[in-house]
Amino acid sequence: MPMMQGLNTLRARSYSFRLPLFTRVMVVVMVAFWLAGLQSVWDIRQWGALIPDELTISTMYRVNTFPLIHLNFFHALFNILALAPLLDRFETEFGTLTSLALFFGPLTTIPALVYIFVEKFILRGNTAVMGASMWVFLLLGAEAIRTFKTNPYLMIGTYHIPTWTTPLAMVLVVEALIPNTSFLGHLCGVGTGYLFGLGYLKFLSPPEKALRWIESRLNLLARLPHYISVDQKIYGRFGVLPTTNATSSTTPLGLIGSTQRLGP
Repeated sequence: MPMMQGLNTLRARSYSFRLPLFTRVMVVVMVAFWLAGLQSVWDIRQWGALIPDELTISTMYRVNTFPLIHLNFFHALFNILALAPLLDRFETEFGTLTSLALFFGPLTTIPALVYIFVEKFILRGNTAVMGASMWVFLLLGAEAIRTFKTNPYLMIGTYHIPTWTTPLAMVLVVEALIPNTSFLGHLCGVGTGYLFGLGYLKFLSPPEKALRWIESRLNLLARLPHYISVDQKIYGRFGVLPTTNATSSTTPLGLIGSTQRLGP
């Protein structure tokens, strides 16, 4: 048993050291925000949560800060554990700059604004949300569409379950088992992931020509450790190396008020 625990610890440490740059930075930022939330001088959750009635031109930053802030330790821990492998896979395929542009652009803004619209103008509520679970379900939605293209059905006995429905089933399970989660927020994430996976958000992806120019101009591949280029290359000990599961010509397909909720 001690040997197995040692192997698991070593494997987890090795995996964390292999995380690409954007994924690594997002994990560090989420941990930093959680630590900042331990003090009582400044309410960081109130400052950064996505609160429908408090979203104005001057507080539009909330559509980008809410996935980075969590309610408590376990909320942050479980979201980070769920997000890291999914975001790792995304960044490895599309590159670090593309991931930065998409996740602090359309893949966060679209589900956030949809949530605000439905919650405020249709449901007439002011339920605020925070946490990276919207990113988790967005990435699950995109992966489900990819899986559906190669493996359309999941066989359970005599039933054929479309594989694209698996994130929706997970949303229902989370809603049933975990209190104070945002069912609407998770649906917004899944819906945006579907649009990304189907290619309807492709026009919002940053142009690769511009990204390559930035990378070469700033020499990012050589300067930044764990950086992945638009061409899915990293800088290793033997020079510039392709990542293990890269596809060189891939183009991105494309993404708390008085009743505070985990999630969204």
